[in-house]
Amino acid sequence: MSSRREAAPRGDGRRAGKDKSAKGIVLEMFSNSPDTVFTQRQITRRLGVVDKKGRDQLHAILDSLLRENRLLLVDQDKYMLNLRVNIITGRVDLANSKYAYIVSEETEEDVRVFREHLKYAMDGDLVKVEVLPTLSGGRAEGIVVEVLERTREELVGVMQLTKNFGFVVPDFKKLYFDVFVGERNLNGAQAGDKVLVRIVEWPSEPGKNPTGEVTRVFGPAGEHEAEIHSIMAEFGLPFEFPETVEEEAEKISDKITAGEIAKRRDFRQVTTFTIDPVDAKDFDDALSIRKLENGNWEIGVHIADVTHYVHPRSVLEKEAFHRATSVYLVDRTIPMLPERLSNGLCSLRPHEEKLTFSAVFELDDNGKLYDAWFGRTVIYSDRRFSYEEAQERIETGEGDFAGEINILNGIAKKLKDKRFKNGAISFETVEVKFKLDENGKPLSVYVKERKDAHKLIEEFMLLANKKVAEYVYNLGKGKKRPTMVYRTHGAPDPDKLSTFSLFARKFGYKVDPEGDISEELNNLTEEIEGKPEQSVLQHLAIRTMAKAKYSTEPEGHFGLAFAHYSHFTSPIRRYPDMMAHRLLQHYLDGGPSAEKEEYEQRCQHSSEMEKRAADAERASIKYKQVEFMRDTIGNRYKGIVSGVTEWGIFVEIEENKCEGMVRLSDLTDDYYDLDADNYRIIGRQSKRIISFGDEVLVEVKSANLAERTIDLELIETLKQH
Repeated sequence: MSSRREAAPRGDGRRAGKDKSAKGIVLEMFSNSPDTVFTQRQITRRLGVVDKKGRDQLHAILDSLLRENRLLLVDQDKYMLNLRVNIITGRVDLANSKYAYIVSEETEEDVRVFREHLKYAMDGDLVKVEVLPTLSGGRAEGIVVEVLERTREELVGVMQLTKNFGFVVPDFKKLYFDVFVGERNLNGAQAGDKVLVRIVEWPSEPGKNPTGEVTRVFGPAGEHEAEIHSIMAEFGLPFEFPETVEEEAEKISDKITAGEIAKRRDFRQVTTFTIDPVDAKDFDDALSIRKLENGNWEIGVHIADVTHYVHPRSVLEKEAFHRATSVYLVDRTIPMLPERLSNGLCSLRPHEEKLTFSAVFELDDNGKLYDAWFGRTVIYSDRRFSYEEAQERIETGEGDFAGEINILNGIAKKLKDKRFKNGAISFETVEVKFKLDENGKPLSVYVKERKDAHKLIEEFMLLANKKVAEYVYNLGKGKKRPTMVYRTHGAPDPDKLSTFSLFARKFGYKVDPEGDISEELNNLTEEIEGKPEQSVLQHLAIRTMAKAKYSTEPEGHFGLAFAHYSHFTSPIRRYPDMMAHRLLQHYLDGGPSAEKEEYEQRCQHSSEMEKRAADAERASIKYKQVEFMRDTIGNRYKGIVSGVTEWGIFVEIEENKCEGMVRLSDLTDDYYDLDADNYRIIGRQSKRIISFGDEVLVEVKSANLAERTIDLELIETLKQH
């Protein structure tokens, strides 16, 4: 259809609405006014149709929409949207810049919506969608008729300027529009700056751009502070605490009264210490140990009593719930609680009396549990150990508290052996760390090594979390189970597991999807340890499993092989642990079951915020990896093919775990096609195959900070699977 309407100005001319179909434009006009009856003449005027060719095309489109039952003919030439069609509600999952999937509980399969029919909905938005009639066996497609809830009104991107206006090009590559910013709303932003833009007006007709105003200028794209701050904004992380929250924290007394101590079990005379990273500032767990007259050991797991200081309905409580978790970026922590609490009142610092909530166990040298006690306590930490200091005592048997640490280590190993015997899975994800200079520039990249000192702490935290969950669950024997916040983890998806077993077989490893899954995966872990393919296969195996989440349903934790499991041991940095503390104390006091629906909603929020935090942490790691690799242009590295797409193959470098892409367009020896089912690419002429898991030699071509991408050149294939 020819049209008089002009498109909105574009900063760079990319991703305009040029690929919107004529039928889509017509249908969107009706969708924007779902209760309105239009004559053909009104439709012609609205769409700016001026010639006979355009009118003939419009008439054909209207006939087509009538046949598809998407429009109703009210009178001879009056049309309106057919509201008696299949309308669903769901969340937007942007697959790429071309289309999204609508995830809805009302349909068995996700509904695909192309960008011209998305009504400017973004990832995570709640929308109402008209599901279109489909051919038998075809994928369900639809049109967004209304955006019910926008998850965010702000975007992070790079400013592009002309004389009188600018466009913000979003960092989120799947987003399909840029944001127009008028001269008066630039707020000092310069060309090339990373900015936060708030959308103030959404277009009423297709082909336009949302209009926004710059609310924060982070600085030139590529600079450390600008990039880290933009990551924080991109994931909706807070930059500071509201003044009211800080003020409330400062008003809390740091005095521990005799009356408060009298209410608690006193551990101040029992040997107690903390073991944490060398640079830690918040110590939320401590261990105590003493020998009992019967020869067994009393081991206390003492956790900062955060809920003693943070009361329900306080502004501190509301902020903690809103944040739900601390976030650990490469160069900073974004805490859940203000420093006054996290590094002060609630931090179990050495040589200070501290209020704690404890799980106290009677265990023998073989890790057999005889008794467990839960309640509020007061402690006095004798020593603050770093993991390195504790490890030195394990390895040498010398130094202060070496005897106690080695006793705890011996019992921890017994507890670990029992877990694995019961079906726990031993996968340990690779944790990438950076050594940064004073300006945040990465000097080196390394993989964090987990030694016995780390595992010692982990085992006693697992024991406490498990026993707290079991205690509350078992209160409901023979009656309604009391509400509790559990950490749950489902079994692997059978289809994904079968696919994974085929991949493992290509590497020469056998994983029987019909066998004991825990045993099969643990055997695989032992076989691949230290091999180049270890990281890739572990990552794929983890992807077969369900995501861990918080829930009021006691569904168990597959990975740990625990029937019941909670999070109790980190209330300084996790809101679900605060909920577990409150619920446990409520039941210790003899209270009835708490309101389940309220806690389930809080669990869902906590799970969502945990995912957001993990995504932000990954983004900051990726950014620093790219920055580090900028200084390695031209260097060659061994790597392993970690993914294949229609654009190229991903390669994870063995030495530093940085991942880059070899673009198919750069493979000049042949034209390669993607064989997605078998995770490989195949040369059309040579039939050369490059597969997931192949060992390769690559050269670093470029590292783009703005795009957070590393481009590699394939030098040769070293080993194929």
